[in-house]
Amino acid sequence: MITFFVSIALLIGGYVIYGTLVERIFGVERNRQTPAYALADGVDYVPMKWGRVFLIQFLNIAGLGPIFGAVMGAMYGPSAFLWIVFGSIFGGAVHDYLSGMMSLRNHGMSLPELGGKYMGGTFKQFMRGFTVVLMVLVGAVFIAGPARLLADLTPLWMDYTWWIVVIFIYYVLATLLPIDRLIGKIYPVFGAALLFMATGICFALIWNHAPVPEATPGNLYNMHPDAGNYPLFPMLFISIACGAISGFHATQSPLMARCLENEKQGRRVFYGAMITEAIVALIWAAAAMSFFGSVGGLHAFLEANGNNAAVVVQKIADSWLGKVGGLLAIFGVIAAPITSGDTAFRSARLIVADFLHFGQKKLANRIWISLPLFLAGFILLQVNFDIIWRYFAWANQTLATATLWMIAVYLASRKKTYWFTLLPALFMTMVVSTYILMAPEGFRLNYELSLCLSAAVTLALGGWFLKTFACPKGIKRRFPDAG
Repeated sequence: MITFFVSIALLIGGYVIYGTLVERIFGVERNRQTPAYALADGVDYVPMKWGRVFLIQFLNIAGLGPIFGAVMGAMYGPSAFLWIVFGSIFGGAVHDYLSGMMSLRNHGMSLPELGGKYMGGTFKQFMRGFTVVLMVLVGAVFIAGPARLLADLTPLWMDYTWWIVVIFIYYVLATLLPIDRLIGKIYPVFGAALLFMATGICFALIWNHAPVPEATPGNLYNMHPDAGNYPLFPMLFISIACGAISGFHATQSPLMARCLENEKQGRRVFYGAMITEAIVALIWAAAAMSFFGSVGGLHAFLEANGNNAAVVVQKIADSWLGKVGGLLAIFGVIAAPITSGDTAFRSARLIVADFLHFGQKKLANRIWISLPLFLAGFILLQVNFDIIWRYFAWANQTLATATLWMIAVYLASRKKTYWFTLLPALFMTMVVSTYILMAPEGFRLNYELSLCLSAAVTLALGGWFLKTFACPKGIKRRFPDAG
């Protein structure tokens, strides 16, 4: 279990050391008034203590990804540990922190509006459509997953459809009510369940001397049973998203940017929540690889159960934590996606309101914007879950890539160090372009050709950035108002 303990230590060290470096490069201003006070409206702009904001941010971003994604990513072997650790420290946490702080500096502006300010009008229009569609996809995905789990745990009359309706009603309330009325009150309960689940599984790993495989050179190969169709690159980096880097997070950070009392709290809330989520993903990846004796044992169990990660989670929780502990753990697994789905719809409402310049203080205004979003989410629930999940996974990582490019431009416009976001942007560009070129839901090209074309796209975008944005005169000429 050396790799497991070292990985946790690296994540904590990354928060302390690399997180502090990123914070210094951004340049926080302790005495600067935050949007929570400057634009307080009692609905979305509400000052809250940083601990409460951290918990909401953590639950917002910790959907199915760090649990189910980690379980499916564990099929690739110990390479998953490396992606969770280094992807989170150098990619996901940087992405979450800077997107949140950029919003904080721009009156709590939503992600598409930030994109328009720093990348131009065409990019803004793309981001508006792309993010709203992604938010509705997230809402639909994070209704279906918990509803299935709850249906398995409750009497027959409380079936899948019944839970769909109940969760949908909760989503409506969470989307429309002031953020401190429902979300601010119910999240501590959900948070306790999620943290209990992660802590319980972690102690069980240690208590049972679980045979967690080590990330030695001999183990860093693709252990997936169908390695030919699921190459380590890019499939691992798509499978484990929320536990390493996720574009969905950049849509959630502006929600909390509207509630922070001081800029200095940004690293704890945005960078810290991502590192906490990575630890949850690491725990579940380790549990999945070891509970069945080996990665091969995990493969066999998944194959026998229709590749359903929920069954893996329930089996591990029941066996290691007992019936009561297992039930609490499953409640944490259910709480995680529900608390991401509700804020996905809330985020979609605010994105639409921002580009329509439609005030949200009145309840009627919130209802008019939300109704079409809920209708779209309901329609998506009629589509096969696996199809929705595949498109969500790619769209999620594509949004992360676009956000990293936007952040790099922002830093260049401020004459600040930008390489620490440019390098992850290049890497993620290679990931998402390779995936869509070779995937069944994409262009279905052969693997080698996909890699070559993706490399060409990545190099072209890198050259474009250096020519257009790395030059101070160029960015001043292109975006004179990016101040």
